[in-house]
Amino acid sequence: MSGALTCSASDLSALLGPNATAAAEYICGQLGTVNNRFTDAAFAVDNTYLLFSAYLVFSMQLGFAMLCAGSVRAKNTMNIMLTNVLDAAAGGLFYYLFGYAFAFGGSSEGFIGRQNFALKDFPTLTSDYSFFLYQWAFAIAAAGITSGSIAERTQFVAYLIYSSFLTGFVYPVVSHWFWSPDGWASPFRPTGDRLFGTGAIDFAGSGVVHMVGGIAGLMGALIEGPRRGRFEKSGRPIALRGHSASLVVLGTFLLWFGWYGFNPGSFTKILVPYESGSSYGQWSGIGRTAVTTTLAGSTAALTTLFGKRLLSGHWNVTDVCNGLLGGFAAITGGCSVVEPWAAIVCGFVAALVLIGCNKLAEIVQYDDPLEAAQLHGGCGAWGLIFVGLFAKEKYMNEVYGATPGRPYGLFMGGGGKLLGAQFVQILVIAGWLDLLRISEKDEMAGMDMTRHGGFAYMYYDNDEESHRATQLQRVDP
Repeated sequence: MSGALTCSASDLSALLGPNATAAAEYICGQLGTVNNRFTDAAFAVDNTYLLFSAYLVFSMQLGFAMLCAGSVRAKNTMNIMLTNVLDAAAGGLFYYLFGYAFAFGGSSEGFIGRQNFALKDFPTLTSDYSFFLYQWAFAIAAAGITSGSIAERTQFVAYLIYSSFLTGFVYPVVSHWFWSPDGWASPFRPTGDRLFGTGAIDFAGSGVVHMVGGIAGLMGALIEGPRRGRFEKSGRPIALRGHSASLVVLGTFLLWFGWYGFNPGSFTKILVPYESGSSYGQWSGIGRTAVTTTLAGSTAALTTLFGKRLLSGHWNVTDVCNGLLGGFAAITGGCSVVEPWAAIVCGFVAALVLIGCNKLAEIVQYDDPLEAAQLHGGCGAWGLIFVGLFAKEKYMNEVYGATPGRPYGLFMGGGGKLLGAQFVQILVIAGWLDLLRISEKDEMAGMDMTRHGGFAYMYYDNDEESHRATQLQRVDP
């Protein structure tokens, strides 16, 4: 605890009369007890703050469940609700066994953690159980994003495997890169080892959470293809509307509420003074972060409202809800290091990004019932770029530690190095998720032949038999 009380018996004894040494030792002992109480109280307050933030982030699962349920057709409600429950349950087990160790266990090469599997040798000097719970809530949030992209057409068991792999391995590796002090692109690395002198800045997860969840959902939706009836043979899109706008709005408000744990809670501590003896400290940064979060989401919601009105001629509540969430996803990466006015810019552009991504999705016949890939992937990527443009030097030093000459936002006079680090983060996240997907050629030929040198035994697929039958029909007179 900074500003701790200190006392020396030798210093006090010179100021006291008879029995000076004994009196000095007594006084110092009492002051030491008081100091320990203050230190204990500080740890208790910080841990309570983090636990409360974890509860808020976990409440977002209810928001995801309501949003998903309202966005699908009534006949698929039970299925999508079950996937949301299992995101939390399976994610809890797999993050405990593997995920936390991969994300925050110590590493030497900066790629993946290798300690604390199943919370062995835990707590540590730097992490307690409250930190684990908070990070688990983030992991299952990434899985919740994915469930929306592949809704209404996914085998239940296949999704369970997909979600468990995401929370147990895919997401933790990315969070290690950017959030662990050992991560190769972490801003918490020693000064000389940081990417472009700064490390990638992603305070609460525009990239780590939202891009990972969005791109994972994109990959799943591309593999499965559109829902039946989503596009005509001519390619014209047909709206398959969700059955309850009321559930969509309820889910959106629950997510909004939970975001105040997601973004401000990512400080993980509240009793950190920036200026000793003043009213300005980390509690001020937390308040500012809540304000920037609110402004970005609100601006995105209004921009989407009027933008979609111009394009479609309707005032659509579902579009407004998605726009609001897109603004939140975008501001998440830089919420702690930008001014409130910059958050308005972030939200405005995020709405345009979402509208553009949705239009592109229709053109390429991509089907995402909740617009999750467009919202979280597209707006999350914009959020990382936004940090590289608008991060303020003062806030960077407060949040990430004062470092002379540390790069900050390009538009704030900090040069282009931080922006370069942000682009690196976007590229490596997209590349990491794409690395896990085999090519279409390998998928059609089979991985036994393309990756393992030959078939296990001779056989014919149904696809091959159908192809043969089609060829025979064509040549039959």
